[in-house]
Amino acid sequence: MAISTADFKNGLTIEVDHAIWRIVEFQHVKPGKGGAFVRSKLKNLRTGAVQEKTFRAGAKMERADIQTRSMQYLYEDADNRVFMDTDNFEQIEVPDDQIKAQLPYLQENMNVDLVQFGNEVLGIEVPNTVVLEVTATEPGIKGNTASGGSKPATMNTGLVVQVPFFVNEGDKLSINTTDGTYISRA
Repeated sequence: MAISTADFKNGLTIEVDHAIWRIVEFQHVKPGKGGAFVRSKLKNLRTGAVQEKTFRAGAKMERADIQTRSMQYLYEDADNRVFMDTDNFEQIEVPDDQIKAQLPYLQENMNVDLVQFGNEVLGIEVPNTVVLEVTATEPGIKGNTASGGSKPATMNTGLVVQVPFFVNEGDKLSINTTDGTYISRA
């Protein structure tokens, strides 16, 4: 299905130069001189690279037909992660290098969305927030205030997050998966 730059929305997937791109952000620009154009920031769904591209206003391109399937993360196998379709129990292996950005948030039996273009697996989408357990952090020292200041904490998946001083080992924390920041105690 062909779409024009007037149809751009954040999160829309398009096919340009034999690559599949997700629109991260875009801006319609109408200069005083010359024709209007659309400046966009696109993420390549195969490589994960982010690139800025400019399109003439009204330019046409193909919309990429992306499917998502609800999957459950089962286990790690060498350099792959194994996921199970929650509908038909089919198991799929996804290479670690394809989902590098999501690995610090993956926990066994977690439900994720598998992103596919035709039969090609492009990656996974984890929930916006996950609950992880603190496995290592310096103890809070009396006199440290709850506001202002933070310390590093290592989570059970290996992710290191800056947390307030009152957080201790064994605490369960809500973590934002888009930027890897502490939200609150769970």
